[in-house]
Amino acid sequence: MLDVGKWPIFSLCSEEELQLIRQACVFGSAGNEVLYTTVNDEIFVLGTNCSGCLGLGDVQSTIEPRRLDSLSGKKIACLSYGSGPHIVLATTEGEVFTWGHNAYSQLGNGTTNHGLVPCHISTNLSNKQVTEVACGSYHSLVLTSDGEVFAWGYNNSGQVGSGSTANQPIPRRVTGCLQNKVVVNIACGQMCSMAVVNTGEVYVWGYNGNGQLGLGSSGNQPTPCRIAALQGIRVQRVACGYAHTLVLTDEGQVYAWGANSYGQLGIGNKSNQSYPAPIFMEKDRIIEIAACHSAHTSAAKTQGGHVYMWGQCRGQSVILPHLTHFSGTDDVFACFATPAVSWRLLSVEPDDHLTVAESLKREFDNPNTADLKFLVDGKYIYAHKVLLKIRCEHFRSSLGDNEDDIVEMSEFSYPVYRAFLEYLYTDSISLSPEEAVGLLDLATFYRENRLKKLCQQTIKQGICEENAIALLSAAVKYDAQDLEEFCFRFCINHLTVVTQTSGFAEMDHDLLKNFISKASRVGAFKN
Repeated sequence: MLDVGKWPIFSLCSEEELQLIRQACVFGSAGNEVLYTTVNDEIFVLGTNCSGCLGLGDVQSTIEPRRLDSLSGKKIACLSYGSGPHIVLATTEGEVFTWGHNAYSQLGNGTTNHGLVPCHISTNLSNKQVTEVACGSYHSLVLTSDGEVFAWGYNNSGQVGSGSTANQPIPRRVTGCLQNKVVVNIACGQMCSMAVVNTGEVYVWGYNGNGQLGLGSSGNQPTPCRIAALQGIRVQRVACGYAHTLVLTDEGQVYAWGANSYGQLGIGNKSNQSYPAPIFMEKDRIIEIAACHSAHTSAAKTQGGHVYMWGQCRGQSVILPHLTHFSGTDDVFACFATPAVSWRLLSVEPDDHLTVAESLKREFDNPNTADLKFLVDGKYIYAHKVLLKIRCEHFRSSLGDNEDDIVEMSEFSYPVYRAFLEYLYTDSISLSPEEAVGLLDLATFYRENRLKKLCQQTIKQGICEENAIALLSAAVKYDAQDLEEFCFRFCINHLTVVTQTSGFAEMDHDLLKNFISKASRVGAFKN
């Protein structure tokens, strides 16, 4: 299961919030912006909100998740982001929404004003269903269900594919060589664009200064051009880094070309390549490739589940595919990309599998599966003989071959005994300091030393002036020396208030005598 907590930005979310996440995208110049959806189909954002990229209607940063109400009721199919950053999002119904940085018309709404809230983009797309989106640094591509590509935004190098270098303010269909082709996959580098068609051919356009178009040259390409060097090879997917390109073939082979100053091509050197070069990993088929226009990092996953990474990895230049311990390519970008972004919209599947420990926790006090019940203060607590015998020496001897299914307990109160039995199932306790004193008594009686320590921790965390004397008395009674010393020090440090409490006034004579004697020795009564 994907762990979104590997992205540093998610440390701002509570464990409860993380459990609800079903989709997420981490973006921004420092991996400092995030959008995520929850199990309730609500969309939340948090981060620095650069250029209004969180879509909240303002440019205020937020360190706590805020709900993006303007997209209420919309389900996200795919999402991409630029360097500004700007966001392009497609819903499951095929609608397109954009917001954020817009200095180069990359939002496609006909203006160059930053978009502070999501804007529905319908010009030239009104009867189209968008199935895939891709962003370069400042331009945008979308793919429709009928295999057409539309582009808009920054066009200084021909990355919009219109044949000119004028910026494109609204969606324009990319034609030329793609006119009668059915496109099945799109991707964007910083200032270039790629499309894979259903016959396995790859078409490219835009900036080519590092050879990232794979045409054997370094000249920019203002309209789509087929990569002739891949003749006879059927490509299924394309992925673009900042200035390098990866493709995956139908035979599970990977080719790479373009910039290589960090080893991001994975071919064993740092020389740029203007023609596709094969990458050698292992004999197993590659089933997934990953790259992102904001990074110089590459990753791939094999059919056998092995994940490789190469390129810029936390400041190191890894020039050959390196086998990682990760289970998915997303983890590579969370832990090793600079910045720590996500290369695609993350999908978090709910994990219904319960560990042994989780299963045991669920069975505590469950009358449907229990074979033993304790009667305490007129109430039943349901348990399982075999677990009690495994977990506690006392029950190993007391239950033995005992076939009774009811045990009456009068030595301890219901809250205390229930907490004890629950501890045997969960390894934890949740009690008030006063109740923890009773459990400390039980733990001492049953010689449960770990439970005794947990009780002492709970008491220490809950001590106050009002209960300090009572807790000190309990520590002395149950020979909890560490706790006794802690409570004594607390009483001395708050002596004026503690001596005015009812607990102090009702203190046992011998305990009071010892307390005054010990307090005198540490100078508590000196003026």
